[in-house]
Amino acid sequence: MVTGIPDRRIGPARSRWRALAGWQRAGLVLVVLFGVLCAGLASLGFGLKHRYESRVQREDILGRGAGPHDERRWESGPLNLLLLGSDSRDGEPDQALYPGQRSDTIMVVHVNKARDAVTVVSIPRDSYVDVPAAGQGWAGGSNKINAAFAFGGAPLAAETVAKLTGLPLDGVLVANFAAVRKLVDAVGGVTVCLPYAVTSSDTGATWPAGCHELNGAAADDLVRQRHGVPGGDFGRIHDQQLVVRALVERVASKSLLTKPTQLDRLLTTAAESLVVDRDLDLADLALALRRVRPEAVQFVTVPTSDTDLRTPAGSAVRLDETRAPALFTALREDRVPQWLATNPQTPPVR
Repeated sequence: MVTGIPDRRIGPARSRWRALAGWQRAGLVLVVLFGVLCAGLASLGFGLKHRYESRVQREDILGRGAGPHDERRWESGPLNLLLLGSDSRDGEPDQALYPGQRSDTIMVVHVNKARDAVTVVSIPRDSYVDVPAAGQGWAGGSNKINAAFAFGGAPLAAETVAKLTGLPLDGVLVANFAAVRKLVDAVGGVTVCLPYAVTSSDTGATWPAGCHELNGAAADDLVRQRHGVPGGDFGRIHDQQLVVRALVERVASKSLLTKPTQLDRLLTTAAESLVVDRDLDLADLALALRRVRPEAVQFVTVPTSDTDLRTPAGSAVRLDETRAPALFTALREDRVPQWLATNPQTPPVR
């Protein structure tokens, strides 16, 4: 099924873009990591730092309980970055950028010590965890993890994730996931292969199991679905990962990187969709990731034992008391491949 992919004719590359080739791999890795939401970072390696970095908002996010910037880890240790995303729609307030809203996408991006592999760990937004006190309105205690953003913004969300996982966080990026529509259109559409059928509760669109060509509106519709997809929110997490990977595959083509108009649109959209921790050096991040190949990036969802836990905060998700801590330990000790060998990832089923 083909869903409205526009036909774009891009002119020849301009001379100022010829430097892209040397940093192509670093740029693609960044695209892989953050599903193009963070593709603006790649511009740093391309020598176009000021054009895109000036479009990224900066805020003080780390420092409470998530740990300050540590140069030693950037020089030699594994890195852990937190990506928070909202599910706001066009015309609505940007939920990821305003206090009092909840983050619907929570991912820890682990870069191994060798800097040649990445694991993107999705934390279910309804995970029932300990959320530290926020000063006003929240005295601390158990709640859904995405409530941390509502109580204390990105700083409290970062502290909550750091406390849950035991991981030192080396940077935080807050992204408007609604930008997926513009990003997909910027690359000319994506091919998403679904292992199950999905029906949109918003538009009535249906996607049978199989591969589909999606434009921005269709991809945006797909990644929002929780009710017409197997596993509810877990299905949505899986669909988000599929769209991320599809974006990676489309951007990874060398032809895109030689089309300045299309690439500029992509990077500008990504940069304007981000709020970044003030201490996160985007140039250092681009350099740290330059040797990671797309096939060395894998997606993991934190294991759960109960997806219909009854709590004072409503129906929530209980993280598996054995496998989840084992995953967090594997991340801290930089031995994710060993954990994955005994905990293979499978898509949700009905």
